[in-house]
Amino acid sequence: MSTSEPKSTGWGDLLADGRLPRFALICLGVWLNAADSLVTATIMPSVGADLGGYAYFAWATAGFLVGAILAGASAGRLSELFGLKASTALAGVIMAVGCVMSAMAPDVGTFLAGRLIQGLGSGWISGFAMVAIAFMFPERHLARVFSAVTFVWGIATVLGPLFGGLVLEGGGWRDVFLLFALQAVVFSAAAPFLLAGSSKGEGGPGIPWLQLGVLAVGVAAIAVADVLRNAALSIGLVTGGIVVLGLVVWIDGRARVRLLPHRAGDLRTVCGSGYLAMFALTAASMGFAIYGPPILQQLRGFTPLWAGYAIGVESLAWTVAAMAVAGATGVWDRRWTRLGALCLTLSLVILTWAMGDGPLAWILVGGSLLGAAFGFSWAFMSRRVLAALSDEDRAIGSSAITAVRQTGAAAGAAISGVAANMAGFAHGLTDASARSASVWVFASVIPLALIGTWATFRLTGDAETAVAD
Repeated sequence: MSTSEPKSTGWGDLLADGRLPRFALICLGVWLNAADSLVTATIMPSVGADLGGYAYFAWATAGFLVGAILAGASAGRLSELFGLKASTALAGVIMAVGCVMSAMAPDVGTFLAGRLIQGLGSGWISGFAMVAIAFMFPERHLARVFSAVTFVWGIATVLGPLFGGLVLEGGGWRDVFLLFALQAVVFSAAAPFLLAGSSKGEGGPGIPWLQLGVLAVGVAAIAVADVLRNAALSIGLVTGGIVVLGLVVWIDGRARVRLLPHRAGDLRTVCGSGYLAMFALTAASMGFAIYGPPILQQLRGFTPLWAGYAIGVESLAWTVAAMAVAGATGVWDRRWTRLGALCLTLSLVILTWAMGDGPLAWILVGGSLLGAAFGFSWAFMSRRVLAALSDEDRAIGSSAITAVRQTGAAAGAAISGVAANMAGFAHGLTDASARSASVWVFASVIPLALIGTWATFRLTGDAETAVAD
């Protein structure tokens, strides 16, 4: 990847030449995917009271994730088959349909089906947004575009649940999904105009049905593991699910119609090391957002609001760090990427020590380092992967970034859940179970962080010249 930047890389140039509307559309798409995935955190108690679905709380998130991952993984091939403009518009319609199904659901089964369809729609929206970035923005702007994407993700992490809570106070939980449906309709209507000039569908090589089917099995196993209370069964499902994900990569490398870029499973390539780094680092980060709030409430007497504010330092640091380094070029690109991976490992060590009985200031430091890790590294990782893709693999390789990230999130949530349940969470939240979980939720994923850090150093060092051919 060349480090010379003969043209302007500032925000003004990024938004010039008609790119501002496309940039806004991409940000809206990322918001829809991120906020809708998080909104159930505040509305599910009301959904359960209305539909009698208390036992299905976790399935609302699990179903959404399964749909989103499968959609994100297939977005590249679908954009080749039907064209980016038509595919993106249809994705907005599918998400709107899912939102309306959930909003009008007479029972919990219909609600969960709506969440699955929302996951498909929003996963395609996010995947097509990555394809649009790859094809419609010059390489010199990619770091800033991805920084903006991480900014939107960070904002959605805070505003998604808050949005649900505010709408819930002013109306009912059904209004939340109707408002998301309205946003999806606006997105769908704008896509044909704002993506004008994108390539039309040329048929492509087809859809990798076998890989998608195996991927569905692996992701479903991980998602189910996250909602079970039996530790042994959960461990088996997580392990089996990760093995199946590896099988997807193995099958894909030998298939005629590929789901992933050429040599994506080869850690000597930019794609191989980049995808592994994204998966492992994302998986290692999930415990803080999921188990931080109940631990703080139980051990320190925080209200849900104040616990949310404390966990929110991750999103704040992520956003600030991403915007601070957005303009970095040359050798700083590599330095910030590596620093991000190191920050994540350090944050887990700090949280393992401080989350239970350590000073609150150190918990905030650990959470801030966790967010800064992605703010420093994510845009540059994504840019390196895109720069390494051949023209043939550009669509599938860019959409895979979203799928890899969400698969890592699902795996990380399940691993953290297993650790928490083995520490006693499955039997109720007490001081003893919260204190034990405060250690093992973070300690259990340090090996993943180390694997992600190793892959990051390969991505920015040894693998840099080993571009897939």
